[in-house]
Amino acid sequence: MPTPQPELEIYWISGSPYSWRVLLTLEIKQLTYRSRLLEASKQEHKKPEILALNPRGRVPVLKQGDFVLYESIAIMAYLDRQFPQPQLFRNGPEETGRVWRQISEYLSYLDGPIGRVILPIYFDKVTEKRDDIRAAAEAVNLELARWEEGMGKAPWLGGETLGATDIVVYPSLKSLLRAASKPSATALQLGILPFDTRYPRLSAWMGR
Repeated sequence: MPTPQPELEIYWISGSPYSWRVLLTLEIKQLTYRSRLLEASKQEHKKPEILALNPRGRVPVLKQGDFVLYESIAIMAYLDRQFPQPQLFRNGPEETGRVWRQISEYLSYLDGPIGRVILPIYFDKVTEKRDDIRAAAEAVNLELARWEEGMGKAPWLGGETLGATDIVVYPSLKSLLRAASKPSATALQLGILPFDTRYPRLSAWMGR
C-alpha cells in the first residue's frame, strides 16, 4: 500500500490576495487541508513560530509534514505537481511556456501598479498619494486593455480551461475593484469602473 501523504497545513491571512491564490488552488483541486488562519492585526505572522517557517514573516505558508514552502506561486506549482488533477500549469512545453509567460507578464507589468492603487486606498493614504495613485491607475488600465484584447473569445485567461494564470490574476483584480469602489477612490476618477463596461471580457471572466 502507498504511504499516506502528511496533512496539508496552510497559514494565511484574511484579505491577502496571495493567500487567496493558494486557497483557490486547494478548492479547485478539492484537497483536504488544515486552515491556520492568522490575525494580521495581532501581528501573528511575525511570531517566532511563523518566522521559523518563513523568515520573511509573510503568508501564505504551506507545511506538509517536515516540508515547508512559502511564496504563493511556488506553493501553487508544488500542489499542481503533487496533485496533478485538474492540471493548472498545463502539460507540454508550448502550453506550459504560455502559462509562465502570462504569469511573468502579470508580475512584471500589472502587479506593481495594482498595489500602488490598492494599498493607499486601503490604508487611508489617498490624500498624500493622490498623484501616484492616478499614475498607477493609468498603467493598470493600459495593461488591462492588453489582457482584455488578449482574451479573444476564450472563457479563461489561459484558453479553454481554467488554469494557473486565472488563479494568479483573479484575487488581485478582485481586490482592485473593491478598492476602486470605495468612496475615497471615487473622486480620483481612476477609469477602472464601471468594470463591465470598460472591460466586458474580463468582467465576464471574473463572473465565471
